[in-house]
Amino acid sequence: MYLLGEQPAYADQLINRLQGIPGQLLEGLDPSGPPLRLEHAEDLAQVLPASQLYLIENGLLHAVVEERPLFYLQEGDLLGLRQGIELPSCRYCSDEPISLRPYSRSSVFKHIYANERRQELFIQYLVGHTALLSDAIARLKQPDVRPSTGFQHFARGDELIQQGDEADHVFIIIEGHAEAFVDGQKVGDVQKDEIFGAMAVFTRERRSATVKASEPCTVMVIPKDQFLSLMQSNPRIAHSLIESMARRIDLLNKEVTQLRLLPIS
Repeated sequence: MYLLGEQPAYADQLINRLQGIPGQLLEGLDPSGPPLRLEHAEDLAQVLPASQLYLIENGLLHAVVEERPLFYLQEGDLLGLRQGIELPSCRYCSDEPISLRPYSRSSVFKHIYANERRQELFIQYLVGHTALLSDAIARLKQPDVRPSTGFQHFARGDELIQQGDEADHVFIIIEGHAEAFVDGQKVGDVQKDEIFGAMAVFTRERRSATVKASEPCTVMVIPKDQFLSLMQSNPRIAHSLIESMARRIDLLNKEVTQLRLLPIS
């Protein structure tokens, strides 16, 4: 996916990373039929069955959001994932020949969920695209909308979130590294591509930790309602994310146990 118009370098970097994910998700899975070739299309939703996902082999697809051209899809992009996600209406069209490789929607999801690494890649892909679209749409709206969504930058030592705050957003670090603190004590690290802040969104409680940038960071900011909508549209995604958070909690528990066993000097 490529956004139209000028955009920051960090958005370009994220787009380039997301571009390679569909091929990894579909590796080892057979297509459900021969490639579908279209000379042009005014609205692909009118001609493509909802039971299929499509990998773009050749050509460009223009996406019109709220009747405004916003981005386009090209070779390597995956088409058909927007079903059930509460994003602005989007019409895909093409003025040139396009070739689409079909995959059974149910088979794709079974294939993804059969492998932990593919699950993590799929979460990154969906959350990444949601954040990119949110950022692009915010840039089309009034300036007072922009600070709460899209991308934010933090200098070393800045607080990304603060313990005790309301949980209005979920975050993912695009570039940089951060550390988590509870009551002033470091309890863990937040790495590049890691989703954080989701636990408080799920539990509807206040932030349980403060996260500080240990180096300059670029962070995707996803509004709570959009994130929950994404999770509700596919509960298996939520299940995979919760498993990932559970593993992180288990590691933190082990770290705390080891610290308690250290002799007091």
